[in-house]
Amino acid sequence: MTRSVTPLTNAERPALARLLAANSLPTDDLDEPGRRFWRVADARGTLGYGGLEVHGADALLRSVVVPDERRGAGNGRAVVAAVRAQAVTLGVERLWLLTTDAAGFFERLGFQRVERMSAPPAIQSSAQFAGLCPGTAVCLRADLARATA
Repeated sequence: MTRSVTPLTNAERPALARLLAANSLPTDDLDEPGRRFWRVADARGTLGYGGLEVHGADALLRSVVVPDERRGAGNGRAVVAAVRAQAVTLGVERLWLLTTDAAGFFERLGFQRVERMSAPPAIQSSAQFAGLCPGTAVCLRADLARATA
């Protein structure tokens, strides 16, 4: 089935915010400058959303979420692959993320656990690292040159 990846419009951001909130994911900084979000869809509708906060060669992968009714069919993997492809087109070399409960999912997609303090300063100063995600969140990184989807 063909998938589309489209930049999220301002009118679509409330739908993303509602889905993130329903899944206990941060929403406080969605409208801050530098955040890019995409909607991944197929003929049946939205597969999910994902975003990037780009800081040069590094980017924070964030707000990856799949509606409940679309889970369990590989759609989360499709969303991450779509956002990863967007990152490559933007010149990103490394993706970073924080998660409290999905480390295993991301590890299966080629992310590796790393020390939180190993992230570059621009990533560490992001709202996600600085306070939106708890200090207990697992930090993961994927080198896009070696990552697999």
